[in-house]
Formats: sequence, structure tokens, C-alpha cells
Amino acid sequence: MKAIRRFTVRPVLPEPLRPLSDLARNLRWSWHAETRDLFQSVDPEAWAAVGGDPVRILGRVRSGRLAELAGDRRFLRRLGAVADDLDDYLTGDRWYQTQADGLPAAVAYFSPEFGITAALPQYSGGLGILAGDHLKAASDLGVPLIGVGLLYRHGYFRQSLSRDGWQQEHYPVLDPNELPLTQPKEADGTPAQVSLALPGGKALHARIWLAQVGRVPLLLLDSDVEENDLGERGVTDRLYGGGSEHRLLQEMLLGIGGVRAVRTYCRLTGHPEPEVFHTNEGHAGFLGLERIAELCAGGMDFDSSLEAVRGGTVFTTHTPVPAGIDRFDRELVARHFGPDAELPGIEVDRVLRLGMETYPGGEPNLFNMAVMGLRLAQRANGVSLLHGQVSREMFAGLWPGFDAEEVPITSVTNGVHAPTWVAPEVLRLGARQVGSERAEDALTVGGSERWDSVADIADQEIWELRRTLREQLVLEVRERLRVSWRQRGAANAELGWIEGVLDPDVLTIGFARRVPSYKRLTLMLRDRDRLMELLLHPERPIQIVVAGKAHPADDSGKRLVQELVRFADDPRVRHRVVFLPDYGMAMAQKLYPGCDVWLNNPLRPLEACGTSGMKAALNGCLNLSVLDGWWDEWFQPDFGWSIPTADGAGTDPDHRDDIEAAALYDLLEQRVTPRFYERGRAGLPDRWIQMVRQTLALLGPKVLAGRMVREYVDRLYVPAAQAHRALTPDTASGLAEWKTRVRAAWPGVSVDHVETTATTATAELGTTVGLRVRVGLGELTPDDVEVQVVSGRVDAEDRITDATVVPLKPTGTPDLEGRLLYEGPLALDRTGPYGYTVRILPAHRLLASAAELGLLAVPSEEVVEGSGVLLR
Repeated sequence: MKAIRRFTVRPVLPEPLRPLSDLARNLRWSWHAETRDLFQSVDPEAWAAVGGDPVRILGRVRSGRLAELAGDRRFLRRLGAVADDLDDYLTGDRWYQTQADGLPAAVAYFSPEFGITAALPQYSGGLGILAGDHLKAASDLGVPLIGVGLLYRHGYFRQSLSRDGWQQEHYPVLDPNELPLTQPKEADGTPAQVSLALPGGKALHARIWLAQVGRVPLLLLDSDVEENDLGERGVTDRLYGGGSEHRLLQEMLLGIGGVRAVRTYCRLTGHPEPEVFHTNEGHAGFLGLERIAELCAGGMDFDSSLEAVRGGTVFTTHTPVPAGIDRFDRELVARHFGPDAELPGIEVDRVLRLGMETYPGGEPNLFNMAVMGLRLAQRANGVSLLHGQVSREMFAGLWPGFDAEEVPITSVTNGVHAPTWVAPEVLRLGARQVGSERAEDALTVGGSERWDSVADIADQEIWELRRTLREQLVLEVRERLRVSWRQRGAANAELGWIEGVLDPDVLTIGFARRVPSYKRLTLMLRDRDRLMELLLHPERPIQIVVAGKAHPADDSGKRLVQELVRFADDPRVRHRVVFLPDYGMAMAQKLYPGCDVWLNNPLRPLEACGTSGMKAALNGCLNLSVLDGWWDEWFQPDFGWSIPTADGAGTDPDHRDDIEAAALYDLLEQRVTPRFYERGRAGLPDRWIQMVRQTLALLGPKVLAGRMVREYVDRLYVPAAQAHRALTPDTASGLAEWKTRVRAAWPGVSVDHVETTATTATAELGTTVGLRVRVGLGELTPDDVEVQVVSGRVDAEDRITDATVVPLKPTGTPDLEGRLLYEGPLALDRTGPYGYTVRILPAHRLLASAAELGLLAVPSEEVVEGSGVLLR
């Protein structure tokens, strides 16, 4: 019979075991091996049954076993040591506490998803895993971060396969009381909540849940509360589910409700208020509007509030294509803001203008969340060097007249949280080599360019470790494959062949990720006969483990999964290639260490970063990848292979896939497999082991989330905190008024005349040429602008490349027509075709970039014709 109501009954722990509850509720256990080992020893069978979840094991363990452990002095000593270690971790000084003054008192980090652990399934893919790793690394470094997200009652879907290989989605209901969460309470004991106003006098209420991620609190908002109507209860039902209005409500709750949750948490706990707000992708962009509304309620006007909010906001974009950005109909957005809904103190037109695509090629009736994110943040970044370049080109319309390289979007290349993703066996080997404390420091704080101690590990040790990890993966794959086939309707009697699936001595290739078309799950199937030859080679075979989920609404992605599954079902190759359904963190933690080669073949340049290869590299797995994302930045032949691409604009997509698949097969056949199977004098693959060593020594320190978070602190959080402090109500008001004045006066700004002392079209290297520029500033003063000469090599179309920018200085007083003379030197420091131009930009000490206003003045055609010669 079915229960009509469900309770979560928690055990009453004996007094000596009370620290177990604190350990279970702090998610540091998800990356701290000693804590996990302690919980496993409570009941090894139950530990396996609950998937390594401390909260659930405490709910299952027998009271007799608890009584037994309460009297076990050896267990209590271990418990005391682990509890003391957590206390030291939470209270002791870490990297952040040893830095110079001026750091932000706190940073609020907003993301639509967080991948912390499989026990808290609130993630769908790379964005969530990256956000989880960001929180963990911030905790390890002592950065006072507050994470903010939504609590999805169904999380992301669970995936299984039908008999014919079609993806099936399942949405298990999550009970927050069975998750590693607690509820912040108001003084009267009621659960802390936030509310949003909806059109028609309705409201959206959400409860605040707290997940403690080491030192970092993660606040998750849950709309499934009794105060809401049925529709509002479902706002946080599924990650990336529902229609346009459903998504808009999710993003309003995340951004606006998230700021209110942060304020509530700080009020209840005394946590310092954030000086910096970090928007991880556009989904949380409405947080800036809520902060503007807070300042307006305190008496500031909209424009001044906008400047104050922008100063303390960082925006990170993760998408390399416009189609990946959330965009809403402007009428839908308008209905949810204004006098009858949220933020009644802000005019609807001001809200809409922040997100409208008012640039060439934009859709003026659509509200773009990334555009709003960029307009509400003074600092923005992409997530790899190449993605930063792609982002500058993609959003260049917001800064008209500027070359893409000057668009104010920088890049911080993603990293991964090593303690989460490095196999315990690899950690133990590192600890044996340099000591456990130094090994932990190297993996969390980072800072070293090389891990030279890897050179001292014997070849035999490295090779034995790699085989052990491969063997563990083989056993894991067989178990998961058996479960999958049972779900597909197979009887046990049909599954004897699974015992022969994969071989722990065969070169193992991994490919696991979400399945949008640009990631090209089935590129490996382009020439099936050739792939079969590689899989079944009598002397140098390969085996491939594939996993991935297609979005529930993406039938083309599901067809790719089915195509791969059907190939893997072929009795001729099913012992050499497998597809594992329900890819998630638990599977990934086995998959990365067990593979010898990590394959990544997206359409370049559509992979913003692609961190799965980083996790593989930290375990000594070699990368075989298209030069995209992070691999484009750090690839060296010493530790991997690059797949040649055919990404010219004129290449037919089918032909491109043929070319790149052929290049992949060639690499596997001619370079990868020979190196793996060739043996040196000691019977070991010496050259392969050397590549593993180079991967660990050279890539290891680069791919750390600790390195990434330190970059965010130094390059983005600290400048944002300084801007936040500088933009007091008075200075923010002054900046807003200055911007209004400059924008109004800009049509009167001009470059009227340019002349140079150069008399010929050639000059010698090292020559300095004098420049005289006459400009009109209209109603502006020299203090409002900077006049610059931009020079460098020029291409065949006279475009300046690798530009050098030098400011010119005003001389004398305005002439009778009010024009000013600027002068300065132009040093000819490069040979070959060389050119220059002159421009005028707004200048103010509180601007983060000269391009911030998107305004510049350059010489007219008439002025260009009389400005001298192109130097060659």
C-alpha cells in the first residue's frame, strides 16, 4: 500500500558520536578521504548501498551498531581526530587570511546549478561542476564566499536506455530533509524565507536551505512551500525545465530572491555583507536589479545606483554561441516588473533597456540575460583565453567602434578541484613522494608552475598505478553495464558476455560530457570500418568508454546517443566499446582516473573551456583533443595530441566532420597506440610513461581550481571591491552625472586635423616621429577625455594589429574656434608595414576600461587624407 504522508526519521546519536552529525552536514566530506573512510567504517555494506552518503548512512545504521561504536575507543579516537581536523580547517588561517589588506569582506557567488557531490544532485553539466569546484577551492583558500542557487526538487533527470537505445528520463523527487542541508531559522524559530511579488497581487515564496561546503555557505531557494499556489510551488521543480515564463521566474527567484536570501543569512548569522557579487552566467543577472532597488529605496536615484552596483559586480560568461543565452520576450519581462509586480520603484523601461539587444544584428523585442549581465557589471570574463576572444567578438556590438580585442571582457581559465577529482591512489602516491601536507597544499593552493617532484617517481610505480586504475574502471564499467542492460529488459541469462567487456591491459579511451550537437559524440563513428579495425587490432587494440546525457527536449541529441548505443550493442565490438547511461559525478570520479586517453572533439571554437580533460590530466590521463577551450591554451606535444581542425568559414559541415574524423583515426593508428604498446628494455612503455609524467608535472599546477580562484581574487574581486568602496553615494552620483554629460556632448567631439613630422613613406627602426593633432571637444574639457595615438603593424587592408596605445598631451589654449592642440611622439619600434591613427575616448578615474561607455571619436575621411603617409 502507498503511504499518504512521508517523514524523515533521524537517529538519536549517542553522546560520544554526536560529532558524526556535524561531519555529515559539512560537505567537506565529499573531498576529504579520512572523513569518508570514517563513515564507511560505521557500516561498509550500508555505505555502499547509499552511494557513499554520510547523511543517509546515519539514517540507516542500526541502534545496536551505534551503541557498539559509542563504546569503541579506537573508533572514537578516529572520530575525534577527524572532527578536530574539520574544526581546524574551518577556523584556521588559510591563503586568503595571509594576503595584503584591501580584500573583499565577502563575495556572493550566484549560479543556476552547483555540482558539489552526487549526494546533492543540483547540476546538469560543466557549468554546475565548475560552480561546485569554485566553492570548494574558495573554501580551501579561505575566501569568504557565499554561494547562491536554487534547490530543484527533481534535480536534473536520471537517464536510462530503452531496449533500442533511446534515452529515457526519470525525475526522482528529492526530499530536502534527506539531503545534507539545514534550515536557517528566524529568531522565533520559523524557517527563513524570501518572497517575490507577482503580477495580479500574487506572490512567490521560497524557503532558504543551507548546504555547508567546507567554510563556504551555499544558500538554495526552494519554492515548494505551502504558502505558494500549485503553479508557484513548481517554479523550482526541475533544472532547465519548463517554458519561457517558468525559466523567467526561476531566474528572478535566483537573482532577486538570491540577494534577499544573502541579506537574510547575513542578518541571522553575522556573516559580513558581500562587497562583490559574482554572476556565474546570465541566469542570475537580475541580482543587479535587486541591488539597484535596494539603493533607490535608500534615497539614491536610478543612474547613481546603477553605477554603484556595477562597480561591485563581476559577470562570467560561459557560452560561445548566442543560441546558448537565455532570451525572453520583452512583453513577458515587462509584465513581471513595475507597479503591479516586482521592483515597483524602478520604471519598467529602465529594466527593459538593460537587456535589450540595441545593436546591429540584435533582436530589439528580446530581453537578453547575458547583455543585461554585461551592462550591470563593470568587470566581465570568459573562461579560457580563446573563449575570452570569442566573447569579445560575440558581444562587440555593445561597444561599437572598438576593435574586438579592446572589448572589456577578459578571461580567467577554468580549473578543477583536485581533491574532488584525483583518485585516492594518485593522492597517496603524491603524499608518499612529498609528504601529505605538501601534497595537499600543492593540490589546493597551487602557485607552483611545475610539480618537479613527479620526476622522482619510478617508472614502474607510475605504470602499476595506471594499470590499477584501469582495472578498477573495468570492474566499474561491467557493474554499471549489467545494471543498464537489466533496465533495458535483459535477463541475467543473456548477460554472461559482460564478464569479458574491456581488458585492464588494453589502451582505454574516455569520452563523457553533455550531448549537444557541437560536442560531436558520434564523430568517432564517421568511418565505422576504420574504427572497428582500431578496436579489434590484433596487437594494438583500443577500447572506448562513452557516457553522456542529451537535454530532454533535444531529440537530435537523443538520436546521437542512440546511434552510439546501437554501435556499442554490436556483438563484434561490445567488449571494446561501451555506453554508460546516467553520467554524473559518481561515475566521473571513476572514469577520469581509469582512462589512458581523454578524447574531446567539439566544433572549434564552440567549447568555452571543457574541464573534463583537466580532471583526467590530474590523474595522469593524456588528452587527445581539438585545440579548443583550455587545450588551445596549454597544449604541448610533450603531454598529449591535438586533432587537426578544418574550421575555415567555407568548409561544408559534413566534409569538415570527414576531415577531422580521418585525422582522429590517423592519430590513434600512427601515434597514440604505437606509443602505448611499444616497450623499452625493462618491459615498460617508457615514452608513454614520460608523457604521463609531463602531464602531471606541467599541466597539474595549471588546471587547479585553486589557481583559478586566486586569479579571480587578484584580477576581479579585489578591483571590484575597491570600486565598490570608491563608489559612495556621492561619487556614484558624480560618475552618473559625468556619464550623462559626456554622452550628451559626444556628438560635438571630433578629430579635426592630424599632421606628422615624417616626410616620406619610409623610416628607419628606432626613429621617433612627432605628431600634432587638433581636436574639437565641444562642451567637454581636456579632463573629460584622453587623446591617443594607436600604432602598430598593418595588414593588407591597413588594419592595425598588435597595437600600441600612447596618450597625447594638450598644449596651449583653445584657438578661436575652440579647438585644442595635442602633441606627442610616435616611436617606430617595429619593422615592416606600419601605421597609426588617432582617437578620442572618455576618461574618468572610476572607469574600469576606456571602452566602458562605448564612445570614441576618430578622424573623418577628409582628415585621414590629409594626415600624412602610411609608414612602410
